[in-house]
Amino acid sequence: MSLSRRLTVLAAALIGCTLPAAAPAHAVVGGTEAKAADPPWLAAVGTPLFFPRASGQFCGGALIAPDRVLTAAHCVQLAQLLPQALTVTFDRSDLTSPDGTTVAVTDVHLHPDFHTDTVDGVDVFHHDLAILTLAHPQNRATVPIAAPQGDTATVLGWGGIAAGDLLNTVLREATVPIVSDTDCAAAYPGAFDATDMVCAGSTTADTGEFDSGGPLLIDGKLVGITSWARGTALAGYPTVYARIPASF
Repeated sequence: MSLSRRLTVLAAALIGCTLPAAAPAHAVVGGTEAKAADPPWLAAVGTPLFFPRASGQFCGGALIAPDRVLTAAHCVQLAQLLPQALTVTFDRSDLTSPDGTTVAVTDVHLHPDFHTDTVDGVDVFHHDLAILTLAHPQNRATVPIAAPQGDTATVLGWGGIAAGDLLNTVLREATVPIVSDTDCAAAYPGAFDATDMVCAGSTTADTGEFDSGGPLLIDGKLVGITSWARGTALAGYPTVYARIPASF
């Protein structure tokens, strides 16, 4: 996902050289179209200043409390300097439409242990979690959080539908296999840390550009946040998701 990292830097530059350090990190590959209102807690995170994408979207997020959205820290690291430049949009299945509800952000809180490494040419994000405080509480369902237990999971996002695709604007979902910690550590030696990461994905179902910060779900519960990987749907390199602690 080196391309996604470059696009993230572009997003930051377009926000007045201050913001979203971030993270177009993924696109749902091998999935089907979905309706944003079906998971009412699903959010598109963006800024009006990010002109390359419809709705200014560059990451995903999940409503975990009426005024709190969980996303990836690398998506919004620079936005701490100007959180008001960020927006969160609900119920918009196609980013080119005016549908849904858009809410301003008033605060960005990163996980205190969030940090970045580069291992074998791949950007690695540790404790890649951030909470966005919304200007107005939302009267909608929130998503429950759980530990990642199971063989398969669901991913959602507005990202590309193949490696290098930057044009998709329609929400998609896919079922992805959970990859064991042992296999993920073998795929990313010296980078994968099972204490704060979990892996999922295959060559036929994965996330991609502009899916960072989006949900990894098992039985309708949020078990991870799309974080980083080498490529998209690349054999031997599953996507890494940030595990969600009880609090931070």
